[in-house]
Amino acid sequence: MKKTPLYGKHVSLDAKLVDFAGYKMPIQYLGISKEHNAVRQSAGIFDVSHMGEIIISGPGAESYLNFIMTNDVSSLEAWQVQYSAMCFEDGGVVDDLLIYRYPEYFMLVVNCSNLEKNFDWLMAHKRDDVNIIDLSEKIGLIALQGPKSRQIIDPLVDININKMNYYRFAVATIDGFPCTLARTGYTGELGFEIYADNENIVRIWDKLINKASAPIMPVGLGCRDTLRLEMKYPLYGNDIDDRTNPIEAGLGWIAKLDKKDDFIGKEALLLLNGACDRSLVCIQMIDRGIPRKGYKLLKNNTIVGQVTSGTQSPSLKIGIGLAYVTNDFAQSGTNLSLLVRDKELKCKIVDSPFYKKGTLKK
Repeated sequence: MKKTPLYGKHVSLDAKLVDFAGYKMPIQYLGISKEHNAVRQSAGIFDVSHMGEIIISGPGAESYLNFIMTNDVSSLEAWQVQYSAMCFEDGGVVDDLLIYRYPEYFMLVVNCSNLEKNFDWLMAHKRDDVNIIDLSEKIGLIALQGPKSRQIIDPLVDININKMNYYRFAVATIDGFPCTLARTGYTGELGFEIYADNENIVRIWDKLINKASAPIMPVGLGCRDTLRLEMKYPLYGNDIDDRTNPIEAGLGWIAKLDKKDDFIGKEALLLLNGACDRSLVCIQMIDRGIPRKGYKLLKNNTIVGQVTSGTQSPSLKIGIGLAYVTNDFAQSGTNLSLLVRDKELKCKIVDSPFYKKGTLKK
């Protein structure tokens, strides 16, 4: 089982550790709800060093990535981040990921569980004028998230982060330690993600906690899941996978069917666009209960959908979930029944996101 550079910190903080995608990772420290609320109200610091980082360089890098990715890589400016996906020829999702455009190369940040698959996919389509390097084992990643995150990091960084817009990044130092600092995150709150080598990521973690000018709490993957669910951010393996496509998952906006001449999966997605028979929707409980992955959704005693992710929302104090539902019944406001151990519980489809008070773009 692998360990991140921050594993020792989690042990010293008495975190509850679990096996996650081949890593020993903290699921929680003081409790998922408490950590969730810390991120919503002040700031939480996550170890997400298990994520994969792949460098794409060479004279053909932009053209190559534009063919591999669904989004328009050519529209990226230097120091800008883009959310995108890779698709198989049939439109199924290889992975969803972030693309960082440095002046001389690109960095792909991919889901840990898909790292080997992604690297193989990239190599299978590699061109002679492109270089591909997996740096995942050499890079650590911290996510500082919450409305007070800017206040905490500002005195420690050597750049003006007040002018850093959403989905932008820069090379910086935090208390003298070099890093890449990005205004990105997976929580729906104002936040920053920090990439550094394995030694410096530990030093940066310590500095952020010990010198914080506002309350900050180490937080685990448990609340990362509840936070992303409240925002309807998809999780690969639950809400999207190789059997789902970006159109039905509500990610059609990152599939540039009109703006790009060609990319892998485009032909299939053109056929699926407007022709999918289901959609990923937000489910909110009316009766007391929690939607869980695999639970069926019914309308008039007929199965019309299935839950892909669910939890008890710490912010809303109610059961919420994501589910694929037949388009005839996928409109907001539609009442459905959730089948829980042969018992039908009332629920309804609501607009996304569930949580609407986030500081994401402030």
